Amino acid sequence: YGRDFRTAPDRGRSGGSEYQDVVAGGGFLQTLPEVDSTRIGLWGGSYGGYLTAHGMVKNPELFKAGVDLHGVHDWSTRWDERPEPGTREDSLYRVALASSPVCCVANMRGPILFIHGDDDRNVDYDETIQLVQLMRRERKPFELIVYPDEVHDFLRWGNWMRTFRASAEFFERTLMAGKQVSFK
Repeated sequence: YGRDFRTAPDRGRSGGSEYQDVVAGGGFLQTLPEVDSTRIGLWGGSYGGYLTAHGMVKNPELFKAGVDLHGVHDWSTRWDERPEPGTREDSLYRVALASSPVCCVANMRGPILFIHGDDDRNVDYDETIQLVQLMRRERKPFELIVYPDEVHDFLRWGNWMRTFRASAEFFERTLMAGKQVSFK
């Protein structure tokens, strides 16, 4: 897509504008006759994990289940401490928080599967733990798989295979339960 797409205004912690593409994709899927518009799920890793969790809290009427691999869940953690209220930094902090899945856990309806290595050096494992704790408090449905001593991009082939199997089984249970599947 090029630099303009990659550096779009109000992206990430500045507003999450890239999420508009996810909503547009979900809306397009709803128009297809071969798609059951009541069973759309999201799956993504890292930034895609962020977009997955964001979809689950921002548009629960559209996205019914999600698999989030080592996703970013709280852009506000990029500050060492909460900025002084009323400052420009505080305004940026509040936008970052509102652009994060942790902002809106109460909105979530569908189940989500989190998968994260506890030695992730790209996206802090604590981001998943923080979101899981919020979900427990709100009594939201989730499942969690943690890979001990695993990094962001999963170095072990067996963990990738377990991830793919767990994802497929999760979607079978949550989106396809009781639905006859036919592949042509």
